[in-house]
Amino acid sequence: MYSILSVATTITLLSSLFVCIRWGNVVCRGTIPTSLLTFCAILFTSGLDVGLIMFPLVEFPVYAIEAEYSFANPLAIEFGFWGFLVWAFYFLTSFYFCIVEPKVKLFEIKAVKIVNNLIIIATCAFTGFLFLDSVPDYIEGISAVEKFGLLAVLVLFATYSGSHIRYVKLLSVASASLFLLLGFILAFVSGASLSEFLQTATGIGEYFGNIHYFFTPLSDYHGWYLFWWFSWSIMIGQFVARFVSPMPTWQLFLALLTIPSIALALWFTTLYYYFINEITIGPILNMAMVGLGIIFVANSLDSLIRLYTDNLGFGVRRLGLGVYLVANWALIYSLILLYQFTPFQIEWVGLAVIGLYAVIYFLLFKRRKQFFRGSLSTNPL
Repeated sequence: MYSILSVATTITLLSSLFVCIRWGNVVCRGTIPTSLLTFCAILFTSGLDVGLIMFPLVEFPVYAIEAEYSFANPLAIEFGFWGFLVWAFYFLTSFYFCIVEPKVKLFEIKAVKIVNNLIIIATCAFTGFLFLDSVPDYIEGISAVEKFGLLAVLVLFATYSGSHIRYVKLLSVASASLFLLLGFILAFVSGASLSEFLQTATGIGEYFGNIHYFFTPLSDYHGWYLFWWFSWSIMIGQFVARFVSPMPTWQLFLALLTIPSIALALWFTTLYYYFINEITIGPILNMAMVGLGIIFVANSLDSLIRLYTDNLGFGVRRLGLGVYLVANWALIYSLILLYQFTPFQIEWVGLAVIGLYAVIYFLLFKRRKQFFRGSLSTNPL
């Protein structure tokens, strides 16, 4: 399974580089273009969830002692699991849905459309399951009834947010702003001076010096992360491509690799300072982190719900708001319980996405004349 994953990761990264070199000056433009910062906020909050907020403090101790990660410090490892290189996955799919799909329309093929939307729904449910599974670690003493009740409210809120694209955009910008604000508050409360913070941040440099290690799975846990990234990649590219403001492909490439990574670097550096200095995060800040994690989960869910309902034509206009809310809430909540009470795993979804990648590559090769017919836009912005 990891051999397939390694090959798929390598091909995806090479494809991203090839696209950037071959069509670097082609202008990418979404159907609902937004400012670059709004686009990045939508991308950042739609493509990440509670794991970003909560995982690092649990993962740093593991990365510090396990042999697989001994080539770099825990901060560099954490950044490598979440930042920079892996965002090339989202670049490739964003480019595809901006430039390629309108010409070849592969995702309108019935079988491709069905598989794609099943993957979206399954990944949407996994996001909720990940929250359900991890919330007892961060809300001490929460009962099973309270946990499942909180999840039910969260899914309902996300379903309502997904009912209108305006709500999705507003929630994305708000949660990205809250993420940066909470990061600054944590940094201030830690008592770190600017020089201490910058010194801690230099540890990320070990990632770039060892970036080749991250091309393939370092461990079973890293493999799980890569399958997770694959499971998100097509659907997030499909969703966020509509918000791309007009820009050359090379600028989109740099924006996706650097802007989210800067925010991640600031957050991970702050939490790593807490870790290496054995600073305890107080209950108020811990609850703030939990609250932000909940908002991130809502952001992820509403984006995916909006995407598959648009794809399948089951939006509010067709169903009415009441039926839309009940049907999508019941679907996602039921599938979350499927993850909870069956052996179903996100790795299976990741493998399905890799298979879909292979099908798209094959079909794209067959329709290459259709793709290259006419010239791609390289007009000035």
